[in-house]
Amino acid sequence: MTKIWKKRLVAVGALFAAGLGLFATTFCASPLPAPAPFTEELPSATPPAEVAIFQLPTGVTHRSAAFGYRGGSVFDERDFVMTAALVRHPKGDILVDTGFGREIDAQFAKMPFWFRATTRYERSKSAADQLDEVGYDRRRLRAIVLTHAHWDHVSGVPDFPDTPVWVTPEERRFIREGGFVTEVARGVPDERFEEYSFEDGPYLGYEKSRDVYGDGAIVMVPAPGHTPGSVIVFVTLATKKRYALLGDLVWQTEGITEREERPWLQRTLADSDAAAVRDALLHVNAIATRFPELTLVPAHDRRGFEAMPELSASSK
Repeated sequence: MTKIWKKRLVAVGALFAAGLGLFATTFCASPLPAPAPFTEELPSATPPAEVAIFQLPTGVTHRSAAFGYRGGSVFDERDFVMTAALVRHPKGDILVDTGFGREIDAQFAKMPFWFRATTRYERSKSAADQLDEVGYDRRRLRAIVLTHAHWDHVSGVPDFPDTPVWVTPEERRFIREGGFVTEVARGVPDERFEEYSFEDGPYLGYEKSRDVYGDGAIVMVPAPGHTPGSVIVFVTLATKKRYALLGDLVWQTEGITEREERPWLQRTLADSDAAAVRDALLHVNAIATRFPELTLVPAHDRRGFEAMPELSASSK
């Protein structure tokens, strides 16, 4: 090998090493600047005494903190939960997302090879099976509200063939155009979807909202970025305990509390508008700082769901 080729190989190796080093820095902690303080008061709410919320855990994917947010450790192994939330209301119950459904194995088998090779999951009982086992009357279920339409949030939708699925018009378009991550949603019959808009006034700094029953118990606000029609669902109980079901705005709570967005690769692959996610993340950080009693529930963080009981025959 000539000296010239040796020098070229050394240069290529140096460039490759530099590239790896630069890529590694995208996993390092890099907190976003603190937002301006949130100064508004909590919105009034008069939820009926019967309003309650329950977690329906349906499985996990095996990840690490480093996968979920910048600054997380690759040695901090975490199970990213796939959990639905049932909100009971005397005017009609709402299921927020579905987690893994009965057909998750067949659905997952249709994913691209690279995705299957990098994703390990374990399924447990589907939300539908958990409801059936406790004798839940499905006629009480008014709708399934999707925080967004990615495969792991809609997997269980086919298990509820008689329940409408509420989505924003933006998310409905995303379902049609979203590639493999919305393939499961595209398999749902069109007539199942009911599009809604945000016809109510400001809520916690969001310009518009949708108060499902007009009592502040279940309020949805637009939070686009992860997908074009992503939403956050706020739930308030008669005890005044409040939850913020964040969907995939962040994957782990540290995304909010430490103002850490997803690593570059994850947000490039997963987010339709990373800048919008960043803005929404900081807004929720400001709200959570103002109201530390608000329970933050990222869709894949077990810790948020631990504040909710699981459904049982005595609580159905």
